[in-house]
Amino acid sequence: MTLSLDRRALLRHAPLAAAASALPRHALAAPAATTLPAWFGDLEQRTFRYFWDLANRKNGLVPDRWPTPSFASIAAVGFALTAYPIGVERGWITRKEARDLTLTTLRFFATAPQGDAPTGMTGHKGFFYHFLDMETGQRYRDTELSSVDTTLLFLGILFAGAWYDQVDPVEAEIRRLAETITDRADWPWFTNARGTVSMGWHPGKGFIERAWDGYNEGMMVYVVGLGSRGRSLADGAWDAWAQTYPAFWRGQGDTRHLAFAPLFGHQYSQMWIDFRGIRDATMRQAGFDYFDNSRRATYANRAYCIANPMHWDGYSRDIWGLTACDGPGNFQLPFKGRTAEFFGYAARGPLGQPDERDDGTIAPTAALGSLAFAPEICIPAANAMQRWPHLYGKYGFLDSFNPSFRYPDVKLETGSVDPKSGWVARDYLGIDQGAIAGAIANTRDEGVWRVMRRSPAIRRGLQRAGFTGGWLG
Repeated sequence: MTLSLDRRALLRHAPLAAAASALPRHALAAPAATTLPAWFGDLEQRTFRYFWDLANRKNGLVPDRWPTPSFASIAAVGFALTAYPIGVERGWITRKEARDLTLTTLRFFATAPQGDAPTGMTGHKGFFYHFLDMETGQRYRDTELSSVDTTLLFLGILFAGAWYDQVDPVEAEIRRLAETITDRADWPWFTNARGTVSMGWHPGKGFIERAWDGYNEGMMVYVVGLGSRGRSLADGAWDAWAQTYPAFWRGQGDTRHLAFAPLFGHQYSQMWIDFRGIRDATMRQAGFDYFDNSRRATYANRAYCIANPMHWDGYSRDIWGLTACDGPGNFQLPFKGRTAEFFGYAARGPLGQPDERDDGTIAPTAALGSLAFAPEICIPAANAMQRWPHLYGKYGFLDSFNPSFRYPDVKLETGSVDPKSGWVARDYLGIDQGAIAGAIANTRDEGVWRVMRRSPAIRRGLQRAGFTGGWLG
């Protein structure tokens, strides 16, 4: 994800952090069984169609975005491999159609060129470049070899390996390739001899200085790296990761939680890994699990938008949700007696939390990706956004919108401006579509979780990280 190149320094705004953590007591309770509104069937199918319609049938690659012409995102491929079986279970495609495209995808990644040359390669040391050319499958420009995007791809591959369980030669090959691809990654190499996993590597330049630390989506990197049967992460890798948590705690008492401002950091790992009822050493001491933590973070994100300290237009009880997404562009423009700064693609989240940024841009995937954590507040948000002008279309929700950006004379790089309702993105983004599809499936019938609980790699990774209880027992 380009987000890893856009990390912001942690700034502390105590009054804002306090407002965002003032959660209602019922936020602490586990979500009740949920019946989704009827129109969610349409949303789910449209979102699924992003992956099914746009995948390259020759190699299984999926574009990072659409309709803007785009390179492939390996993370979007991971989400796609997860979406295809959902499409089978919902009756939108056949099992044969899904397994044939899945096999094409896995054969590509199993045989694609690996090496340290700056061009002509798809990956190196068992990992893959963040972005690939849609047709050749080779490294796109100077993009990094990405540990986290490879992990998102691996999670989709592991899901495929667990879901295709029939006695069938095609499904047997899918299972074999899933093990081959995920087990050949050289995880110790990616730690750069320092215990924690680097965010990325460039040919000729070496490792990105920043490692996966703090609390964010990096948790899935360590679970998958520890679960590998090949060159796995060493014992203690999870502890090295968790030791960097202290600066990330926010709230007091019952509202205390590990904070990360963009909601995707709470969502991506838990789309595939069921953290309900299982705890590592940190969560045993805290007295709740990572699922509860993400539920609290979702409420905090909404509470911040309701408080709306930046006085943006549109924020409300049902119009909320800050995460990484497209924005109107890099501008400084007059707004309500001050100069407001707007951004293009960037991580967004409550001020006072790690990786904070708030320019009035809301992303539907922020609320919808948290659907399984807090359906009682996410469903009303989806209902309200579905009625927002120009936001709901061919593949469900466009990536983002900004009700405050009503500047019709500004030359935009992307999106469009309505003088009444503000800016709306032009594109759908694969990784944001994938979070929506997975959250709906898990809310509906644990569609991703129940499969991944069968994955030996995930179970092994969690146990090596020190998780106990719940379904691991």
